[in-house]
Amino acid sequence: MTKVLVVATSRKTRGGITSVVKAHETGRQWKEYHCRWIETHIDRGVVWKLVYLLKGLFEFVVLLPWCRIVHIHTSEPPSAMRKCLFMALAKLACKKVIVHFHAFSPDTTINGKYKNVYRYLFTKADAVIVLSETWKKYVTAAFDLNGKVRVVYNPCTAKAYPRAYKKKKQILYAGTVNARKGYKDMIEAFAKVAGNFHDWQIVFAGNGEVEQGRALAARLGIAEQTVFLGWVSGEAKDKAFKEASVFCLPSYAEGFPMAVLDAWAYGLPVMTTPVGGIPDVAQDGVNMLLFAPGDVNALATQMERMMSDADLRDRISLKSTELSETIFNVNNVNAKIRRIYAELAE
Repeated sequence: MTKVLVVATSRKTRGGITSVVKAHETGRQWKEYHCRWIETHIDRGVVWKLVYLLKGLFEFVVLLPWCRIVHIHTSEPPSAMRKCLFMALAKLACKKVIVHFHAFSPDTTINGKYKNVYRYLFTKADAVIVLSETWKKYVTAAFDLNGKVRVVYNPCTAKAYPRAYKKKKQILYAGTVNARKGYKDMIEAFAKVAGNFHDWQIVFAGNGEVEQGRALAARLGIAEQTVFLGWVSGEAKDKAFKEASVFCLPSYAEGFPMAVLDAWAYGLPVMTTPVGGIPDVAQDGVNMLLFAPGDVNALATQMERMMSDADLRDRISLKSTELSETIFNVNNVNAKIRRIYAELAE
């Protein structure tokens, strides 16, 4: 009998939530609690979105009487508003509900005009999972939730393929190429120091504002040192991470960035901003190099440190591997999910 209905986006959708749920599928709790993934959204046109929502809703209603727990994954306001319907049905059926919160910006979610949407979801939930201690503080300050907020980190989920690749002098960026992720800052920062590092490149793996990125690199005179791969997955993603020597994510807002987790899984030294869950584990100069969001000069300085100091890269690389094998190990994360299921099932 299905004991847990996991309500989340489609497994065909790109993004962090899909990666996290796929990682949960590998855990002992998924089989032990006979979890069933209810797909409610897909990253396609309006008609496809509506079809997935209606199909997911039908499946949810049919299975709801037989489950014990509903595990809802949600993030930004459109997702949260869809999930209110599933929450209402779950509570009407007297089920235990977990709300797993993946949003990246408190200003557009819990502190914005949709605050009451999140208030409804969180106050009705029996447990609220957030991605970091930082997000726990945000949520606790915004709502009185009587101690039901739990921190469960996203796990390192990168799949390494057998093929080996020779390391290149590349700084890799992975994720959607958009303003929130700070790709322009990375291009502008590299342009400040590229003249001293002619054998280095910056590589962007992701879709989005690719043409704007190319135009900016050309305008700054670093087109030949800037590579755009487009969206990569599978062996192409594996190749990009294995060939890179450094990882950089100059993001302005995050939950807990899956791209950084992927970089740790590949043992890459990371440069990033102290946003989302990063401050929970960040030790600047020890396990990563930090810079403030939007501070192009600071990013350029950190790039120069990484590119010129192989020993620094090696030391931080070891710390990346340590993080992926301990705090963010997928088995450890799944064990936390299992304990929450067990608690609610009792």
